[in-house]
Amino acid sequence: MTSLDVSLPGYYIRQMADLVKGRGADIQPWLAVAGLAEARLDEAVVTLSFPIFSRFLLEAITLAQEPALGLLLGARLLGNTHGILSYAAMNGGSIRQVLGLLQHYLPLRTTLVAIEMQPIGDEVRVRFNEPMPLGEVRRLVLETVVLSIRNILDFVTMGACQVREVAFDFAGSDADARLAEEFCKCGVRYGAGWTGFSLPVAQLDMPLKMADPAAFREAVDICRRELDKMTRQVSMAARVRRLMLEQQNGFPSLQMVARLFHLTPRTLHRRLIEEGTSFKLVLEEVRHMLALEHLKSGRLSIQEIAFLLGYSDVANFRRAFKRWEGVAPSGVR
Repeated sequence: MTSLDVSLPGYYIRQMADLVKGRGADIQPWLAVAGLAEARLDEAVVTLSFPIFSRFLLEAITLAQEPALGLLLGARLLGNTHGILSYAAMNGGSIRQVLGLLQHYLPLRTTLVAIEMQPIGDEVRVRFNEPMPLGEVRRLVLETVVLSIRNILDFVTMGACQVREVAFDFAGSDADARLAEEFCKCGVRYGAGWTGFSLPVAQLDMPLKMADPAAFREAVDICRRELDKMTRQVSMAARVRRLMLEQQNGFPSLQMVARLFHLTPRTLHRRLIEEGTSFKLVLEEVRHMLALEHLKSGRLSIQEIAFLLGYSDVANFRRAFKRWEGVAPSGVR
């Protein structure tokens, strides 16, 4: 498995398949896109490369003829449908503790999105960031994840969680907002410049009625072991790629990555060589992938993409891109 693979619980895929099937579509050819069979959907984890995953979701939207598929899927992912993560959340002592749990252990369910808490005045924004560009499927993924996390908070607070607003940074019509408000049970704003939802700070430390400190500690220990096991199964190159994708302010150096992994630079270099790659090649792969995704999204200029990828000169970015794709960036756009 590489850091560019997408692993999801089979239950999530099953819910999407039921939605598509419920619209009268033949799901067998659609499942075949991802090399899946309907009987396999009950497996614990389904792993797909990101390009296959993206195509899989886009075809689901087309088959279901439903642009709001993300909201429909998120509505099915209730607070008790996320395995050990749901069990831990259910025993949390406060909303703050539950959000901290989700922030740290969400990778057990998906690595497509990361959670960040941002205090602003008398509220806190629970922001959902993309460690890697989600391209054409970002709306479906973000609507699904935001609504499912909202459902977890509803579940653990028994409906007492006062979400003030749900925000999405992509465009949506007034009709989209009205539909989303029905699902989210609060105001929804598209084109907000950020994605997530806001809560009153005063609610964060409200005691939860289902709290069980001993059960919470036990569940967190299980989450920790599962996350450690997941990390061990991933190659060093994949771990370096993931770290690069998660950085918001430029790519870390070999020395910085080695320090974060508690290794010497020489040891990190040796492990990458043993896997048939190098730090430079991993960085090139990440830059290549990000360049393609940013160009496809059309949200940034070529100059902005070059800067974001760490090129001080746009000409250097153009030369690198032509080496990767055989054409200039403008040719792909």
